[in-house]
Amino acid sequence: MITATPPAPLPHAPYAPLAPAPPVRSARPEDAAALAELSQPFVRSGALRERPASLYATHAADFLVTQGRPGGPLDGCAGLRVHPAGLGEGGRGAVGVLYNFCVAGQRQGHGVGGALLRAVLAVARARSLGALYTATTGGGGLFLRYGFAPTTALLAPASWAESLDPRRDARILAKVL
Repeated sequence: MITATPPAPLPHAPYAPLAPAPPVRSARPEDAAALAELSQPFVRSGALRERPASLYATHAADFLVTQGRPGGPLDGCAGLRVHPAGLGEGGRGAVGVLYNFCVAGQRQGHGVGGALLRAVLAVARARSLGALYTATTGGGGLFLRYGFAPTTALLAPASWAESLDPRRDARILAKVL
């Protein structure tokens, strides 16, 4: 018989329940100014491309947003654009590109990004997309935790990959759905 003394319990922080995931909704054209405002700090840092408010209004249907309180500022947003299968793309079906993913500085670390990413993945699956692509100038930790993996521009939708600015040195990540 082998006996061992159990290890001493590790000290831990008092139990703190996780905050509920923030609600995610589809953006509306009237959210355009708020989307542009939310994105500005990321544009200034070089993490996002600058887009005019008119583009956000035109493509509002691409976006999912979180908003802590009705009428308050947006806490986060993510765009999802569908790319139909193109010639020479191995016969795969439509894929999605996740773009303009951002979370307000004061809301980072509070589950907003995870809630947005889970919602985008649910929409992509509901649309029967074969894969989801994104480009990030950061570490991409959130994407990696949700099963994205580094890939090359050669596997991404050609029109999107060709639009990437090589000076930004973005990493391309993909998730097969």
